Amino acid sequence: MTADTVAPVVFSPAQRVRAIGVSEILRITDHANALKRAGRPVIVLGAGEPDFDTPQNVRDAAVRAIGRGDTRYTVLDGSPAMKTAVQLKFRRDNALDFALDEISVSAGAKQVIFNALMASLDPGDEVILPAPYWTSYADIVQVCGGVPVPVACTEANGFRLDATQLEAAITPRTRWLFLNSPSNPSGAAYSAAQLRPLCEVLLRHPQVWVLADDIYEHILYDGLAFATPVAVEPRLRERTLTVNGVSKAYAMTGWRVGYGAGPRALIAAMAVVQSQTTSCPSSISQAAAIEALTGPQDIVAQRCADFQARRDFVVAALNRAPGLHCRVPEGAFYTFASCAGVLGRRSRGGALLHSDSDFCRYLLQDFEVAVVPGSVFGLAPYFRISYATSMAQLQEACERIAAACAALE
Repeated sequence: MTADTVAPVVFSPAQRVRAIGVSEILRITDHANALKRAGRPVIVLGAGEPDFDTPQNVRDAAVRAIGRGDTRYTVLDGSPAMKTAVQLKFRRDNALDFALDEISVSAGAKQVIFNALMASLDPGDEVILPAPYWTSYADIVQVCGGVPVPVACTEANGFRLDATQLEAAITPRTRWLFLNSPSNPSGAAYSAAQLRPLCEVLLRHPQVWVLADDIYEHILYDGLAFATPVAVEPRLRERTLTVNGVSKAYAMTGWRVGYGAGPRALIAAMAVVQSQTTSCPSSISQAAAIEALTGPQDIVAQRCADFQARRDFVVAALNRAPGLHCRVPEGAFYTFASCAGVLGRRSRGGALLHSDSDFCRYLLQDFEVAVVPGSVFGLAPYFRISYATSMAQLQEACERIAAACAALE
C-alpha cells in the first residue's frame, strides 16, 4: 500500500448488537411487500397492525392540537394531561390507582419496555420469557446486557406458563419475568385464576420483577374478563411495571404512544434513559391518545367483535386444512397453528419441508401467502397468522393455505 492509498473503512458494530438483526417479522413482511410491488398477488398476514382507521374523534383531537399550537416539547415522560388520562384509564379499566409520578409515557410500548430494561439490567441479569414470545423481547434484553431465558409453554397448557415452570426457571440472577396477556403470537390469555399460582411463586422470590405487557387488553373474546398481575396480587405492586398503549385497541400504531405504570424509583430511572433518546413523545400524538383513552369507548368493543368473527373463520379454516391444527386463541388478533402434520412432506418442486420455516417459505414462494414461522417466536413447529385484515383477504389466504397443504406429497 502506497502513501497515496486510502485503506478501506470497515464498520464494526458494537458487541451488543452483533448477534441481533432487524425484526424477522418486519423482514418477512418487507420481502412479501417487495413481491407485491413486483406484481405478484401476495397476501401478507405477517404484520401485527389493525386494518381499521384511527377513530375520527381521535384524529380530530390531533387536528385541534395542531390548530392551538401544541407543537412543542412536552414534559420528558408525558404531559400532565396525558398522564392524567392514563391514570383515569387504569382506574376505570383495572381498578388500579397510580400517582402521576408512577406513570411513564413513551414513543410506543416498545420504548417503555426498552427504557425499563436499560434502566434496570446489569450484564448477565436474566429475564424469563414464556415462549412463544414477541420477538423483540429477547433482542431488547440482549441489547440491554441481559440474558433471555425462554421457557417453552406447551399447547396442551394453552401456551401459558405454569407455576412449576416458573419456579424452575428462577435463579439468583433472575431480574424480570415477562407476562404478555393476551399474547403475541399465540393469542393466549391468563384469567385471574391462572395468574394466581404464578403470583404465589413470585411472592417467594422478591428479587424478581414483573413486566406485564397488556397491549392487547381490549382484544379479548368470548366474555373472558381481563386480568393483570397487580390487580390479582397487590403485594407485587412495588416490583411490577404494567405496560400498555393505544396502538392495538385504537388502531394507532403510527402515532407511537405507549405508557407504563410502576414504582416511582423505576419510573424515574426510565425517565433518565428517555431523556437521552427521544426526550419526549410527540405532543400531537399525546393529544390524540388523550382523546382515545378518555373519549367514547364503544368503537373498541365493536372492533373486538369484528376481530372475533375473523378469528372464528381462520381457526375453522386452518383446522380443515390437511396436516394443520389450530387451537382457539382467547385474544389479540393472531392464530398460532401447528404445522407438524405437514413436515416431512415434499412440495411440488421436490423440496422437503423440514421445519416451520420451510413451510412458511413454501407458502410464500408457491402460494403467495406470507406468514411467520413459530421458531421466530421461540416455539416450533408453528406459524403465526395475523388476521388484522379484511375477511376477503383472509378467505383467499385460507383457500391458498389449504391448497398448499393438499398439494404436498
